Amino acid sequence: MTTELYLIRHGEAHSNVEPIIGGMRGCRGLTERGFSQARALEQRLAEGEIAIDVLYASTLLRARQTAEHVGRALDLPIHWDDELHEIRPGLADGMTVNEARERFGGFSSFFSELFTPLAPEGESWASFQFRVSLAFEQIINRHPGKKIAIVCHGGVIEVSFLYMLQLGPQARTRNSFHVRNTAITHWRHVTERDGRQEWHLAAHNDHAHLRGLE
Repeated sequence: MTTELYLIRHGEAHSNVEPIIGGMRGCRGLTERGFSQARALEQRLAEGEIAIDVLYASTLLRARQTAEHVGRALDLPIHWDDELHEIRPGLADGMTVNEARERFGGFSSFFSELFTPLAPEGESWASFQFRVSLAFEQIINRHPGKKIAIVCHGGVIEVSFLYMLQLGPQARTRNSFHVRNTAITHWRHVTERDGRQEWHLAAHNDHAHLRGLE
């Protein structure tokens, strides 16, 4: 039995190009370029290259807008899941990056003090990794043997590497798994001949649909 997991980052968002922290309050959705990327992704998926059984998505606006294109291409309903959010910024949500750095020490030390929240009422990298890993675990266990697509965020996709490789939060201080907007990361769970079960990384940062847009 093979389970396949396709992780898709949202299109370019205002929070990617403006110094605004985009949580539930600060997220203004996709830019015009982001919508163009989402349309290119929709066109690619509509051609049937990837067969998907079930579709999940983060409820942050930038992910919702991207997921609507994906759902239309795949002709699938979307299972919305708050646990697939990007790092929750707490009281820094909607602030400029400079404002957050001035007010909250955790904002500047986020990747060196892994258990320190980004800001009050926000998450640390460690708590973010735990939350997203649990979300992956639940979704994968809910759909064994299925092809699962998740429209989410760069940080969520980065956590997938730590989850699959069984690495702790300290790994993020030295490693990054950068993800391009609307790129696809594909994990495949297989059983080897000797009975071992492994996660194989089949693709990362697959953004072939963006050729001609960038």
